Amino acid sequence: MDFIEIGGNLLDDMYKGVYRGKERHPADLDDVLQRALNPPNDASYRVHKIVVSAGSLSESREALELARSKDGLYSTVGVHPTRCNELMDESSPGQVSDDLINSLIRICQDGMTDGTVRAIGELGLDYARTQFCSVDVQKAGFLAQLRVAEVTKLPLFLHNRDTGTDLLDLLKENRQRFTKGVVHSFDDTAELARAFLDLDLYIGVNGCSLKTDDNLEVVKGLPLDRLLLETDCPWCDIRASHAGFEYVKTKYPTKQEKKYEKGCCVKGRNEPCHIIQVAEVVAGVKGLSVEEVAAACYRNSMDFFSFE
Repeated sequence: MDFIEIGGNLLDDMYKGVYRGKERHPADLDDVLQRALNPPNDASYRVHKIVVSAGSLSESREALELARSKDGLYSTVGVHPTRCNELMDESSPGQVSDDLINSLIRICQDGMTDGTVRAIGELGLDYARTQFCSVDVQKAGFLAQLRVAEVTKLPLFLHNRDTGTDLLDLLKENRQRFTKGVVHSFDDTAELARAFLDLDLYIGVNGCSLKTDDNLEVVKGLPLDRLLLETDCPWCDIRASHAGFEYVKTKYPTKQEKKYEKGCCVKGRNEPCHIIQVAEVVAGVKGLSVEEVAAACYRNSMDFFSFE
């Protein structure tokens, strides 16, 4: 079985061995990638490609650099809703800087020359963390980044958290400005999922999409041909307290960060290799085989990112 990890935050300090500002172990990103991309020959699955998520202008450059340095990695370019303050024009209060949007476009165009940059994002709205960025600035930043989509024709990697229908409404009003999109880490209602699907968008699921019985009911009803799998690592791991945990069959040797051991996963730190667990839960709630889910989501991801 092959998987495509559509959202890995591989720039996070946890892969440098740093947790909450303290160094706990040596950087181990190479080991993390080895577990996912190059598992043992007797492994039943592998992660074929990983799309590295960016959330700021600087991360967009870093993600591109990282993706170019490792086989099997690709990247996104964009500014996360909680960080849209960085897009504002210091000389014109309330206005997005054209120069900064043009910088995003240039990074995209650079990364598209060799096929490394595959999407715009992570962009969207997040009303759960408005202490970092106001709603008005988030909306301005989101709409401004749609110009990047218009110029590059790249798909959108969308973030939506506690926004009611605000993001949906903006997408409806601007549907002609972008080609494709996926609402990643979806954990909302079946009604909202259907509304996004009606816009011909995809839905991305990870451990945060599988926490409660209500979450599982939503995932059960999602059409398989519009579903993409992700881990959103190092976040959104599937935990024993989650409703979906009963379907998890694949486990990895794990140690706490303070007792780090090379070759083991770190407790509480998600990795791309754990995408198999997401597939197992989706298969369980849908009454399908893991192979069916993996094959369908792989095809969907290949199409979404225009992989050949």
